[in-house]
Parts: sequence; structure tokens; C-alpha cells
Amino acid sequence: MSTKDYLEKDYYKVLGVSKTASKDEIKQSYRKLARESHPDANTDDPKAEDRFKEVSEAYNVLSDDKRRKEYDEARSLFGGAYRPGGGTGPGGFDMGDLFGQGTSGGGGAGGERLSDIFGGLFGNRGRSGGATRSRRGADVETETTLTFREAADGVTRSFQLTSEEACPTCKGTGAKLGTAPRMCPKCSGTGHENTNLGGFSLSEPCSECKGRGLVVDDPCTTCNGSGRGKSTRTIQTRIPGGVTEGQRIRIKGKGAPGENGGPAGDLYVVVHVKEHPVFGRSGDNVTITVPVSFPEAVLGAEVRIPTLNGFPVTVKVPPGTQNGHKLRVRGKGATRKDGTAGDMLVTIEVAVPRTLGEDAREALEKFRAATSDYDPRDGLEARAKGA
Repeated sequence: MSTKDYLEKDYYKVLGVSKTASKDEIKQSYRKLARESHPDANTDDPKAEDRFKEVSEAYNVLSDDKRRKEYDEARSLFGGAYRPGGGTGPGGFDMGDLFGQGTSGGGGAGGERLSDIFGGLFGNRGRSGGATRSRRGADVETETTLTFREAADGVTRSFQLTSEEACPTCKGTGAKLGTAPRMCPKCSGTGHENTNLGGFSLSEPCSECKGRGLVVDDPCTTCNGSGRGKSTRTIQTRIPGGVTEGQRIRIKGKGAPGENGGPAGDLYVVVHVKEHPVFGRSGDNVTITVPVSFPEAVLGAEVRIPTLNGFPVTVKVPPGTQNGHKLRVRGKGATRKDGTAGDMLVTIEVAVPRTLGEDAREALEKFRAATSDYDPRDGLEARAKGA
């Protein structure tokens, strides 16, 4: 049984007894449940065998004083800090991350599995003794700068990465050609050593072989016995549309190679986006401010405006449009995760000419006289006093 299963299963709940139940209570409950769930007594129930196995497994642990003590100490050690079946909560761990099955930040020496660290807690259940464990490759991080349009629509980029891989001279053994590493005598090739802490034991990387499980007597001159070398490679990857400044994109399996058959790490690309002189972003929507003349705002007009793809569109400005009024152009925004496009949000800005010719000034004076009964500030002072 794996350490993860051992921690997740509530054997007391399976047997329907309290955590302080005596051995007799545990035995009585087991016998009752075993009779009820035995496959021979439930020939029409395909799930009976699974229930019978679960009850038997719980009894095997709780009826043995030593195993029950280990089980209780393990669960009290983590308290309520984990939630079975994955997921996180306030103050909780994600079980996938907790046992080295998560996807983030697990690379290299910093990504040791909890079952390796606390492997001695349950007598190294679920691990094969004497085998050198595999290691997941380290995660690699790089940066890229995109134009505004590339960030909105997506783009394919090439990245030159330098990372560790198996030494090309010794093929990852760390030993000089013609020689071979030997099993570490201190840890018997497991890569870890146990320290007895009374109620349980703590597993740590072996101080002799540093967790490799192997000792090199005649090291490779290329890698100095580490078994690792530097490699430079170029990969191409697609940056999806809709990315934003500072976004961190994970590309699975494109990080540093693993060790001893372990999986490769992941590549993380931090995106920087150049500002655009005309367009802005609001989520998946592209924004633009469009100036209109006073007559266009008052009388209404059809205005031609640019879009990101280079093909302009015509929008209708309704008569009486106020400064700051927003219009929406469907499907002209940034690319969403599902492949559809956001919208373009158009903010109307009424432009006021700085200078006027004589004819224009005369026309505006006539307009002012014709609209003298309209006061845009009517009631403003009263509303201010009422607040």
C-alpha cells in the first residue's frame, strides 16, 4: 500500500468504530461487516468483494497494535492539513503536490516526494527496496516579449534553452569510461537512510551518496562524477492568444531531462507585452478611444475606425452622443481560450477645436442663441447641497 493510501483511508470509519475502540470492539465490528459483505453471501452484488477487501484491510491494520500505532501517529502528524482526493482548502495541502504527483515546482532536488522523505514511517510500503529511485527533471523558466497584436492573437516562438542532461561521456553514470559506479554500502542503493524518532522513523537523503544510491570511485573527467552535463537545445512552442503582461505559461515536459528514467520537468515562459499607441486591453476585449467632432456627436454619424487585424470597420454614432459614451464591436477583441474572440470597446471622445474661423464662430454663436433655453448645469448646485 502506498503512503498516500495509508494516510487517506479512514479505517475507523470503514469499521464503524471510534478511534478509542478496544480490540474486542474492532473484532466484533469486523466479523459483522465481513459476514454482511462476503462475496459468497452477495452473489448478485458486484461491489461486495470490494467492500469485503476494504473491511479486511482496515481490520488488518487496526487489529495489530504496532500498525495501529503507526497509523494513528501518521494521521495525527498531518492533522487536518490534507484533504483526501486532491484539492486544497484553507490551511490544506494538495495531495497531488504533497506526494510528488503535482505539476508545479517539483523539479530537481527541491521536488522530493513526501513518501521519500517520510518513507520510513510505514516501513517503506509501496517502494521496492534496493532500487535507485528516478528523479523528475528540474523546471526551466525563460522570458519572451510580444507585440500587442501577438499577445492578443497568439504566436509561435522559438526558445534556446540551456539545461542539464545525462553526461555524453559517461552516459549519466558519473563513472570514468571502462568503470562503473557501485551500490552505496551505507544505504544499500536506496538513496536514503532512516533515523529512528521513537514512534516513527524519518527518511533523509543518504549522506554518503547524496541520494543517488550509487558511489563513484573513479569519476568521469567530463562531469566530475555528477553524471550530468550541460546541453543547449532549441524548441518551438505556441504562445496562446489572449495572454497578458507578466503571465506565466507552463509548457509540460519541456524542462530539464529527468534522471534514472524520471520524467522531464516543465518549461515556464514569462510573457511581457509591448504597449500599443492606439489599442488597450480589458480582459479579452480590446479598447480604443475614438475622437468625434461636435456636429458628429450632436447630429450622429458613421465613423470609420481601425481594428487589430488591419481591416477598419464603420460604427454608427447615435445623435446626441455624450463624451465618454461606449460602443461595442463584436468579435474584434483578443483571442479567448476556446478560440473565439472578445469584443472591441469603443470610447467616444468629443473633440473641441482649439481655433475657429470667422464663419464657424458665427455659426456657433447662432447655435448658442438657438439653444439658450438649455442649461446643462441645471440643478447641479441643488444636488450638491442635497448630498
